[in-house]
Amino acid sequence: MSERIDLAVIGGTGLYRFPGLEQAEKHVVDTRFGAPSDRIVIGNVGKKRIAFLARHGEGHTVAPHRVNYRANVWALHHLGARRVVAVNAVGGIREDMGPRVIAVPDQIIDYTYGRASSFCDVDGAEVRHVDFSHPYGAGLRAELLTAARTAGVAVVDGGCYGATQGPRLETVAEIARMRRDGCDLVGMTGMPEAALARELDLDYACLALVANWAAGCGDQLEISLPEIFANLEAATAQVPAILTALLAG
Repeated sequence: MSERIDLAVIGGTGLYRFPGLEQAEKHVVDTRFGAPSDRIVIGNVGKKRIAFLARHGEGHTVAPHRVNYRANVWALHHLGARRVVAVNAVGGIREDMGPRVIAVPDQIIDYTYGRASSFCDVDGAEVRHVDFSHPYGAGLRAELLTAARTAGVAVVDGGCYGATQGPRLETVAEIARMRRDGCDLVGMTGMPEAALARELDLDYACLALVANWAAGCGDQLEISLPEIFANLEAATAQVPAILTALLAG
């Protein structure tokens, strides 16, 4: 099955549905890589066709290290998506990336392990050595930044996303190492999703929502889960305006 999909959105923690989606239908997609995290919702925003997938499932039942990233990305591609905006909850490391900030990163460092990270890892598949020098699509990144300005939402342009294994949060020493490595943000779901999108030649970009200061950063003494969810709710509330402006552009 393939149809015209103008934009696919992968929702992270706190974003489990696409607001304002009209004539929405839920699609169950079986893949050779297993089942996606949830049914994929396809509907309309004006004249644009949108596909939405909750990365952790609508009830947040799938942990970051257990997400079937291959099935998720392949299913969106199979349904006709060629442009994907990934929404990721992250921790802030750099001084200007505190709670409730929204960033559009341009680089990534992968600290994950043991995840199925390539479509090449099945018998008979073509082995592709994709160029991953710039992990996010420059065109879609630029469109997101323009859309944010149009919507009046402040976003940080650029930054390096450090992808960790999860589901636990990081130690102070781990974050200090990541800072030395050049990471500005830390999250658990950025990889292998971005690399899989590149293998399928998808135009892929990230909206990173800062839920908290990473361990040892900012002025916090400890990381509070209620505070994380409050910050995510505030940041997530800005996302529909950005995506609506992106679709109108």
